[in-house]
Amino acid sequence: MSSAAVSDAQLIARVLVQDDRHAFGELVRRHQSAVRACLRKLTGGNHALADDLAQETFLLAYRNLKSFRQEAKFSTWLYRIAYNAFLADLRKTKELPLPDDEDADDVAASADTVAPVARTAAPRVDLQRAMAVLSDAERAAIVQCYHNDLSHEEAAFVLGCPVGTVKTHILRAKQKLKARLGAWAPEG
Repeated sequence: MSSAAVSDAQLIARVLVQDDRHAFGELVRRHQSAVRACLRKLTGGNHALADDLAQETFLLAYRNLKSFRQEAKFSTWLYRIAYNAFLADLRKTKELPLPDDEDADDVAASADTVAPVARTAAPRVDLQRAMAVLSDAERAAIVQCYHNDLSHEEAAFVLGCPVGTVKTHILRAKQKLKARLGAWAPEG
């Protein structure tokens, strides 16, 4: 039986019943890219921190797998663990590292004078800067709904808040992003 034909639920059962570490390894392989990408968005692009938090996420998932009740998808449960690991780190450090405005200005300015490939950095830098003005809660809601493609209900589960709160955070975040990124809107 190929690993693609084995469901997450079957792999989880093998881990729980047989202490099958290879089955957990397959779960990690299936979900690590998405978890890392989610954490990179939450950490403002800090790859090292995101990778550390992803490792912590999977360690916590392994230790707590028996508490997974399959009320949500396994990936949604992992996002919740990842978000909680991010919050714990944020409380520990009290400050989320974000790119300095000067660094972003340098990258944006160089986009006009360097290679055409560098021009693609300007929208990305502007988006990072726009995301930086969002509150932690707004950024988290945007990441869960638009980056992780979760429904408002799933995002509410991950973030541990009511659905209405997620919708409010999304609305406020979209307003702030629209104001900051207005220059990138198509003309017409």
